[in-house]
Order: sequence, then structure tokens, then C-alpha cells
Amino acid sequence: MTDTTSSAEAPAILGARAYPAALEWIARRAEAFVIPLAALVVGMVLFSLFILAVGKSPVLLYETMWRGGFGSWFSVQNSLSRAAPLLLAALCVALPARLGLVVIGGEGAIVLGGVGAAAIGVALSGAPSFIVILAMGVAGMAAGGIWIGAVGALRHYRAVNETISSLLMAYIAIALMNQLVEGPLRDPASLNKPSTQPLADIYRIGNIPGMDVHWGLVAGVVACIVSWVLIEKTRWGFAARIAGGNVRAAQVQGLAVGPLIVGFTALAGGFAGLAGMLEVAAVQGSANASLAAGYGYTGILVAFLARHNPLAIIPVAILLGGIDASGGLIQRRMDLPDATVLVLQGMLFIVILFSETLYGRFKAFNPDLWQRAS
Repeated sequence: MTDTTSSAEAPAILGARAYPAALEWIARRAEAFVIPLAALVVGMVLFSLFILAVGKSPVLLYETMWRGGFGSWFSVQNSLSRAAPLLLAALCVALPARLGLVVIGGEGAIVLGGVGAAAIGVALSGAPSFIVILAMGVAGMAAGGIWIGAVGALRHYRAVNETISSLLMAYIAIALMNQLVEGPLRDPASLNKPSTQPLADIYRIGNIPGMDVHWGLVAGVVACIVSWVLIEKTRWGFAARIAGGNVRAAQVQGLAVGPLIVGFTALAGGFAGLAGMLEVAAVQGSANASLAAGYGYTGILVAFLARHNPLAIIPVAILLGGIDASGGLIQRRMDLPDATVLVLQGMLFIVILFSETLYGRFKAFNPDLWQRAS
């Protein structure tokens, strides 16, 4: 049977077929971008109403926020420094989410990772710097991985709700950190603010050349890329997505759901523990109460706003890092509390949680609509 389509008609036919296919491709991906962006805008509008209620100008506030977060090279570097732990803290939420788990206790893994890294750094004092920094990283990841991995084990083997258990274990971790820092690991010279012994300069992590930003930013970006490859390009990630969609179906297919849950939660906690190690080795130089700075809780907002996509976490973490960095300037210029940015983060989180109910409700984002159109 011969093909009667002429060479002149072929491009038109291909174009007619490609156009609906392109619309279908856009529809599949637009929902994950449009709804979070709309939630971000709505949250900022609600925050503007709050600022008006306290007698301040929202326009001036957002201008000050931009100037404090991204208005100069100094501000950008400050924002990137604050984004570094947020990248790793957000992964602590995003990785378990692919299995259908809501883990919000990354703060506990961060503080324990910092304490573990500080303890190893002091214990190995005198060893080569490379060995000590590597050991600190392993100790931080191990502490965080064991802590959050226990949440996954409780969820699978004892059916304990991971949201509640991870949150409660975060409070336990902070109490344990305070006990260790104020007790057996305390530096006798730290009088007003108990802390561990300071790390020697050779065991500190320096800055990226040409920038006033420590190498933790690079570690966070690499962790996000590796996590994306793990989820999207490996059989473990494929199995995790199946288990996250339907645990029963995954078990029927013979997937080892238990090891998947424990493994992904342990890896997620390991990234949060690495964030604590970087705070000690790159920022503070010792473990103290400042480790509980709220990065774990802000990481929840970053992960949800990024729809648990490791690559999307990178720009969202930088945005939230800039908002966090602008708090001091807002306090000085507008006579508002430094915690004003926390109000904004809270409003954004509420709106983003509400927006979760909107997915799948708009026909424009339904690929079947464009398939029928073709």
C-alpha cells in the first residue's frame, strides 16, 4: 500500500500533531509551577494586609526585603549563606515525601548532626585536617541519619505516625543537645553561653574563592542534584515513587517497602545532619544552642513550595534565604521586629498547605483535554 501524502503536506501534518502534543507536555508540568506560584502571591497579599494593619507600608517593606536579600553583592552572599542549610533541611522533607511520608523533624537531625560533628572534631584534634573534616561530615550524617531513620522504622514496623514522631523527636533532640553541651561536652571557658570546645582553624570549612559564602552551599546544591538523580533515574527512586503512590500495590509487586522507607528517611536525616555539621565547621566553630536556629522548620516550607522536587528546592531555598537575611534590615529601617519574616513564612506555609487541595481540580492542567483536542 503506497503512501499518498505528498512531501509538501508532511510538514503541515507533523505540525498539526506536534501542537497538541506540546500543549499536553505543558499541561503536565504547568500545574506544579502555577499553583505554588499563585500560593506565593496570595501569601504575600495576605502578609501585606497584616503590614497595613500594623500601620506600615507593604510596598516599602517588600522594597526593603529585596534590598536586604538581593539588593547588593553583600546581600546576595548573605542570602546564599543562609540558603546553604535550607537546601539540606528541605531534602529531609522532600525525600520521605516521595514515599508518601510527612517528616517535619529535620531540626532534631540538624542539632544532633552539629553536636556529633563537634564532638568528633574535638576528639580527633591533632589529626590531619582532611581526615578530621571528613570524619566530622560522616559523624554529622550518621547522627542525623540514625535519628530520622528511626522515624521511618517506627512508621513501617510499629505504624507510628511519622509526622508526630518526627516532631516529638525534634524536641527530644534539642533537649539532648542542651544536655550534652551544658554537661559532658561543655567547654569550661564558655561561661555565658555554654558550648563545646572551639574547633581549630585548620578544621574549619572555608569560603568559596571570590565569595563570602562557605562551601556548604556547594554541598547543598550537589546533594539536591544527587537526590534528583536518585529519585528520577534509579530503580530505587522508581520503587519509592510506586510505594508512595500505593503501598499495597508496591508490596504485591514484591518491593521491599520497609527497607525503602528506612533507607530514604535515613538518607534524608543524613542530609539534615550534614547541615548541622556545616553550621559548626563553617559558621559557628562549636556546637551550642544556636544550632536550633529554625532551619529545619523553614526547610519544611522550602520543600512544600518546591513540590518536593530536589532541583526546584535550589531556587526556593535561595528565595527563602533572602527573605530570612532581610530581617535585620527590616528591623532597622521600618522599626518592625526581626521576627516579621517569620510571620510571612507562616502565612506562606498556611496558603501552600491549602493549595495542596487544588491539584487536579483545573481542567486546563489535564493532559487528557489536549489529547482529545489532537
